[in-house]
Amino acid sequence: MSVGKAGGSALAGAVLAAASLPGVAGSLVAAFGQPALRPVSLDRLVDLGASHVSIAAGGLAVMAILGVGLGVLATRAGALAWRGEIDRVAAFAQAVPPVVVVALALPVLGFGGPPTLLALVAYGIMPVLRGTIGAIEGVPTDAREAGRAIGLSDLQVLRQVELPLAAPGILDALRTGLVLAVATAAVGALAGAATLGTPIVAGLQNQNLVPLLQGACATAALAFLCDAAMLAVAGLLRRATRP
Repeated sequence: MSVGKAGGSALAGAVLAAASLPGVAGSLVAAFGQPALRPVSLDRLVDLGASHVSIAAGGLAVMAILGVGLGVLATRAGALAWRGEIDRVAAFAQAVPPVVVVALALPVLGFGGPPTLLALVAYGIMPVLRGTIGAIEGVPTDAREAGRAIGLSDLQVLRQVELPLAAPGILDALRTGLVLAVATAAVGALAGAATLGTPIVAGLQNQNLVPLLQGACATAALAFLCDAAMLAVAGLLRRATRP
């Protein structure tokens, strides 16, 4: 199932990537009767894509540390009383639109990557947190009891039993976080970060549909391709952990 989904996402990503090419985007705009003005060059698009990926990867790394870490903490017996508060804070962070987070962070963090990174983490931490909690709680009780029966401590049960068995579910949560990070990183262009949102903003400002279409298609393509990669890894991990 994961292989089929990965193939579909990869195909959609490839089609959208092709649509973002200067000549193709210009032809698409012209086909709808709009003036095909100056496009973003392929070299510039690649540079923006690389910067976009680096920002999204940074956001995913922070999401993984905070989301998975808090998710593990929330499933420990001693922290159950704090679980509702942890979930509410994460839900509140996601409820604030990324554009608002960027705008509020600008006076403190300045322009560029930092406010964008903050927006990515705030928007993506909740699915990672909840996915981690669900994956760990989905580990069979028998597996935990078997670990304790052979003398494993609670920490050893977590490391040697719960996390390995919950790994596919946690990876699915991180996949959601990565897609959100890639999509949301485009908002960073409003803060001056060099992302695939830059041609979108430029196209809106100059009333030029070609770079706008290029940026939108390239961002969507990147999200689909990242989704395909994570689905493929998740499929391999599920096969590796299957009894």
